[in-house]
Amino acid sequence: MLLAPLAAFAQVERLASTPQELASAIASSAPGDTIVMANGTWTDVVISFYAQGAEGDSITLRAETPGQVILNGNSRLKIGGSYLKVDGLWFDQGALRSGHLIEFRRSSSRLTTHSRLTNCTITDYNPSSYLTEYKWVSIYGTHNRVDHCHFAGKSHDGATLVVWLRDPPNDSPVWHRIDNNFFGHRPELGKNGGETIRIGTSSRSMQDANVTVEHNLFEECDGEIEIISNKSGNNVFRHNTFRRSSGTLTLRHGNEASVYGNYFLGEGKSGSGGVRIIGDRHRVYNNYFQDLEGTGYRAALAVVNGIPNSPLNRYFQVKDAVVAFNTFINVEEAFVMGAGRSSEQSLAPDGLQIANNLVATRNGPIVEYEDTPLNITYASNVFFGAESGIGQVDGILIADPALVLDQNVWRPSSTSVALGAATAIDYVTHDIDGQERDGLPDIGADEFSFSPVLYRPLTSQDVGPSYLSLVLHSDRPAFPASIAAVQVYPNPFRSAVTIDFELENPGFVQLNIYDLLGREVAKLADGVRNTGNHFTSFDGSGLVPGIYFVVVEVDGLRMKHTLIKH
Repeated sequence: MLLAPLAAFAQVERLASTPQELASAIASSAPGDTIVMANGTWTDVVISFYAQGAEGDSITLRAETPGQVILNGNSRLKIGGSYLKVDGLWFDQGALRSGHLIEFRRSSSRLTTHSRLTNCTITDYNPSSYLTEYKWVSIYGTHNRVDHCHFAGKSHDGATLVVWLRDPPNDSPVWHRIDNNFFGHRPELGKNGGETIRIGTSSRSMQDANVTVEHNLFEECDGEIEIISNKSGNNVFRHNTFRRSSGTLTLRHGNEASVYGNYFLGEGKSGSGGVRIIGDRHRVYNNYFQDLEGTGYRAALAVVNGIPNSPLNRYFQVKDAVVAFNTFINVEEAFVMGAGRSSEQSLAPDGLQIANNLVATRNGPIVEYEDTPLNITYASNVFFGAESGIGQVDGILIADPALVLDQNVWRPSSTSVALGAATAIDYVTHDIDGQERDGLPDIGADEFSFSPVLYRPLTSQDVGPSYLSLVLHSDRPAFPASIAAVQVYPNPFRSAVTIDFELENPGFVQLNIYDLLGREVAKLADGVRNTGNHFTSFDGSGLVPGIYFVVVEVDGLRMKHTLIKH
């Protein structure tokens, strides 16, 4: 009798090599089961992963080898049910006409809960016209997660990833989590609809979503001004890193967002910005802004003017926002208050609290009033290097903060005027590093501390899929007769990289290194090689951190791709 419950959830693993076998395996699945898609290229496959797992016994659909199941053509995926997990698939160089590439629902009335998309990749899944609109990932339902995935190369209309809220009367929070993903290059779209992440819609923006977006890397996300478009309430954006991205994290609609622990690193890129605030009771604290070139709406911190009696899709007045414990280094415009002021956008921000911020920049003025805020308070801020823009104001100290560069981040030194000089805020208990703030906290994002650092700016080494070396994609069979294997080791690109390949037949071998945009960054001409194992080494220390392909050609034919990440 004690063993009877175990029999009900006996785990079964089924290997599917065809769409028919895959559909049959899904239909036969039970809680705890695993469906394995065979390695290779799957073309024009619509995966309807409709099943019901159980808490602690998810049903998993995974690649035989992560990253070696390639879906192209008009392939797409629907995750429909509860407690489902999709792991290790790669959607590459396909295209749809409309809809969603991956969606968490079975139908408009049958939404997905407690399910997960992990360790997956989507690259260059673009139609011929950039005006063709569809989303790459659409999250419906509640309590779902997208994590450790990589998305790059979306060049057509439609957000990369969208969270959809539920219609009334079932309009309670959705509680999704989006974490540890690498959102790579997205070229400028030239119109609205180029967001990387959108949470909600203007029509549902007064609903709370309670979505957490954390530990993600956004690199060269240039689709439009809104890299992240927040259009719902009570969402959390924390410990993300934005690099060379022309746009901002925009609190476009909805109220009470928390934005903390993020790095906005413009690296001098045109249009790179920080946070844009619209709406009520937002909290923006413990963030680090450096080398941002954006102005106006794209400033490091833009507080937007509102519209009287604004409809849901326009601009609500900013009320009672807190901007505290942030660090601004070498930004073109630090604070723009009343951004977008016009005869229509006539409501200045009301009830702003600007506290404990540290600004060191040559570009001024540090604070620009496009409209004069109402009931604004400044407390314990330190400005240095440029004119304040608002004269002598209580709560702003003009002084050299004595910063030191520590692992590419500027922090107050042990002699800084910022130490112990902040005004305490009860919910700011830790700094951007995850270190505890004491009873006399420091001004800026960083607390001077000898405790372990928990969070640092993210790179491609920290996020995205786990697989470091894999067969990616080829127009030819996955295992052609002339080459048997490729290995890359150890520590790609950090010093000397060794590539080990095995030939089953003699041939002229050429090795090329490409980045994710298809640009050649290195060429290694090996020449004629005999059957057997061969080793080629090169110095990749000069290449910037990122994801690259090692492409092996034999006798002029592209035989095998291998992905390496560092």
